[in-house]
Amino acid sequence: MTDFSTDPEFLAWADRVRAHVLPMIQESALSLSLVPAGETDIKFAVELGLSIMLDKPIVAVVVPGTKVPERLVRVADHIVEVDDLTSPESRQKLQRAIEAVMGSDR
Repeated sequence: MTDFSTDPEFLAWADRVRAHVLPMIQESALSLSLVPAGETDIKFAVELGLSIMLDKPIVAVVVPGTKVPERLVRVADHIVEVDDLTSPESRQKLQRAIEAVMGSDR
């Protein structure tokens, strides 16, 4: 088994997360997450974990029919189902969710 505390690739990745991802999440008003369908996406998981640890409001965006894990349902402030982010209806749905989260966070 790999010892991540000494693995150069892991340490370089962790440094990139600390230098780039963490500041972006810290400076954001909320976390807007595109929930991947299927296999776990490590980038998504790390960003979600940081958002939780930084107590950011979370808007999770899913494709209709996606099975959203129960714990994500409990953590997310809003879950928005959209099938086409370029459609006016989807953008309005997303905008309403963001406004609801931001309104409740003020």
